[in-house]
Amino acid sequence: MRFKKTEVCQTCAKLKNVCQTCLLDLEYGLPIQVRDNALKIKDNLPRNEVNKEYYVQNLEKQVVSTDGGEGLGEVGKVQSPSDLLMKLARTQPYYKRNRPHICSFWVKGECKRGEECPYRHEKPSDPDDPLSDQNIRDRYYGTNDPVADKLLRRASAMPALSSPEDRTITTLYVGNLGEFMTEKDLRDYFYQFGEIRNVSLVQKQQCAFVQFTNRGAAEVAAEKSFNKLILLGRRLTVRWGKSQAKQASLPEASGSLPQVPGLPGPLPLPMGGPGGMNYFNLPATGGLPPPLPFYFPPPPLPPNFQSSSTLTTPPNPQKESGSNIPVYYPSQDPTRMGAVQLNPTE
Repeated sequence: MRFKKTEVCQTCAKLKNVCQTCLLDLEYGLPIQVRDNALKIKDNLPRNEVNKEYYVQNLEKQVVSTDGGEGLGEVGKVQSPSDLLMKLARTQPYYKRNRPHICSFWVKGECKRGEECPYRHEKPSDPDDPLSDQNIRDRYYGTNDPVADKLLRRASAMPALSSPEDRTITTLYVGNLGEFMTEKDLRDYFYQFGEIRNVSLVQKQQCAFVQFTNRGAAEVAAEKSFNKLILLGRRLTVRWGKSQAKQASLPEASGSLPQVPGLPGPLPLPMGGPGGMNYFNLPATGGLPPPLPFYFPPPPLPPNFQSSSTLTTPPNPQKESGSNIPVYYPSQDPTRMGAVQLNPTE
């Protein structure tokens, strides 16, 4: 943060209704050239130092009798607001104007202060850029101001809000409401254009829908509010709502959506086979062939492998007698390694 420098005296600032530091209009935050162009104000302030001093002395008596809230001279006579100023007006502070200047020693490579330097260590802008050539005199008198020329070009390139062809649409969409906007605030503003049928406030989405009773009132509200509406310090977005008839004509009952152009169609259904399911394109023979059995040949035996026929297996009493006795498992053999030898006396 740097200390702000007072560029003009208090009387000259009140004469133009501008800030003494940044020389921007106090009401809209715009350069003087933009404001004078929008309000059709002709600057009659003398340029000669002697004549300007005499002119200012005559206005000091008028400054004393006022509270300083209104502009003097030609600015104080203008009462009607301008649509252009409402479109370009600033609603948030512009903090970049408070940044310190660029360090000229750092540009030359001779700054030895390092991080303690109060000026910015940044590369200056392009010298061919018209915004790099600004002076206080042109800003105050509203002539040859490159910032004002940039804003005027932006205003001429702003899009216009066209009315929809469907005459049944009488709803306006209002966005960027914020958290503190209420339905009463919207009604208090839009009632001046005509009778309001309904105001639907969607607080979660920070938007609202204002429906008028007739189309003429909605057109006037859209024309007077598009890129101009500022409520509670916030610039609101105003657009036309969508047609309810088009939303109701969507195929909701069938659950199908319209096909997107350019995408491939659905895959063809399988042909042949039982029930029309033949995913392998086999000839239609009345039925699919039985699946092949999964048989894997046994691995080759080692040369010193002893055949299972030579091994002695304990007899199976169930097979011999055919009686219903428990199945005999090899782990029940007491002669096997690890078996517990029971004492016959127990």
